[in-house]
Order: sequence, then structure tokens, then C-alpha cells
Amino acid sequence: MRATGNLLAASAVTLKVGVVFWVLVAWRTPGGEPWDAPAFWTVVYPIALGIAAVLGACFPRRAWLWGLLLMVLQAPVVAVMSGVGPLLLAGLVYALVLAVPAMAIAATAGAWRRRLHGMA
Repeated sequence: MRATGNLLAASAVTLKVGVVFWVLVAWRTPGGEPWDAPAFWTVVYPIALGIAAVLGACFPRRAWLWGLLLMVLQAPVVAVMSGVGPLLLAGLVYALVLAVPAMAIAATAGAWRRRLHGMA
């Protein structure tokens, strides 16, 4: 039961952090789409990867999942902030592609945490 509780807690934290992060980015971006931010590649995406690393280190079990969830949360935030449009599916695919490095970084951070603390 403890593992299930940890999974739910990690999911809840990731959802909250991800939604707040992407809402702030969308709010500061003309058009409300985070991937259209002028500084997406130089500021926003690196911060998102850093958040994925922190989440992976904080919740090392299934750490890759937190990177995926964090990046995919862009799509529902865009749907709420900008409305559902014909390119939302393309945005979701784009978010899934962007999630691959975030998943790798979160998984690596989780593995380091497990190794440092002798977790299985």
C-alpha cells in the first residue's frame, strides 16, 4: 500500500508543479502556447528539464513518469488558455517528443537518488 500512496503523492505533486509552471509560461506567452514563447529553447525548456530532474530525484520510483507527465501537461494548459483548435493534436505530439529528454533526465536523477541512498 505504501508504494501506491507514494505513486499518488508523486503524481499529485507533478500535476500541481506542472500545471503552475505551464500556466505561468502560457500566461507570459503571446497566444498562450508555451512552445511559441520567444525564449522557449533557451529558458523555458531548460527550466522544465530541471524541474523533471528535481521531480525524478524527489520521487525516484518510476522517475521517468514525472518527466512525461510534466511535459504532456502543456497540452491541457494550452487547451484551457487558448481553446481547443485544429493544431492541438500536433501540440500534443510535440509535447510527447519534448518529453523524451525530460523522461531520460528524470530517470537518471531517480537512479542517482536510489544509488546514493541504497534503494532497490
